[in-house]
Amino acid sequence: MRTYNAADMDTPSQLKLHAEPKLSSATLLLALTGWMDGGDVSTGTVKMAMGRREVKRVATIDPEDFYIYNFPGSMEIAALFRPEVKYERGVVTQIEMPANAFWADAEQNLVFFVGREPNLKWQTFSDCIFDLSKRLNITRIIFMGSFGGSVPHTREPRLYGSVSQPKLRKLLKQYGLRPSDYEGPGSFASFLLHEAPKHDIEMLSLVAEIPSYLQGTNPLSIEAISRRLAAILGQPIDLDTMRETSNDWESRVTAAVEKDEELAETIRKLEEAYDNELIEAEGA
Repeated sequence: MRTYNAADMDTPSQLKLHAEPKLSSATLLLALTGWMDGGDVSTGTVKMAMGRREVKRVATIDPEDFYIYNFPGSMEIAALFRPEVKYERGVVTQIEMPANAFWADAEQNLVFFVGREPNLKWQTFSDCIFDLSKRLNITRIIFMGSFGGSVPHTREPRLYGSVSQPKLRKLLKQYGLRPSDYEGPGSFASFLLHEAPKHDIEMLSLVAEIPSYLQGTNPLSIEAISRRLAAILGQPIDLDTMRETSNDWESRVTAAVEKDEELAETIRKLEEAYDNELIEAEGA
């Protein structure tokens, strides 16, 4: 097990420590709202993994340096950046600023992070994550996320994986993940994958392809990612409730789609392409 002298560490000022449990070769499960949280797959999966565990908050990242609140442009664009507020009878009762918190299940050597993808200072934000990782003897980070694609809601989502070093590619085959060949605008999770080897930490990104024609929480994809995560961790995750939720969600979506003849035809074509791909793969 790697050990670090906390007194020798230059902790980023934005990282606020609340506790330092003694962990051994721990795993950090990372969730970020924003770019890769379509269907709430990133945050939903980590919150589900936290589930009924006895977790303790161990650290937070102060949001002030990392987010844009006043973005110039139309109200529709600016609204995406501003914090949510609530008024009751003329009095402001709530303002929701970005939250970034780490929680730990010391007994299972698991740490959980639920936060918001930073707009600014990616290097500093990543320094906060890697600093805490060293302090808690975290040796592996797993990010869960999603992207909109051509998979229909009536089929299992395709799962893709990325790793921080070539030697970890074997994990993709071991857990049935398609290796990513993506090229385009990057996420903060991709930045962490690039930085992880510098900190002697292994990192795996586990991403579900979700239907691009749907909005809102996607329990089917959260369930699929959670099942694969349970295999990677070697720890059971209670999925009975999520299975019921997934079945109900699929039924409701299908009923709504049937009222839109054009969308229903599009989905039939997606199903045919999905099934043909499976047939070709089995015959290869």
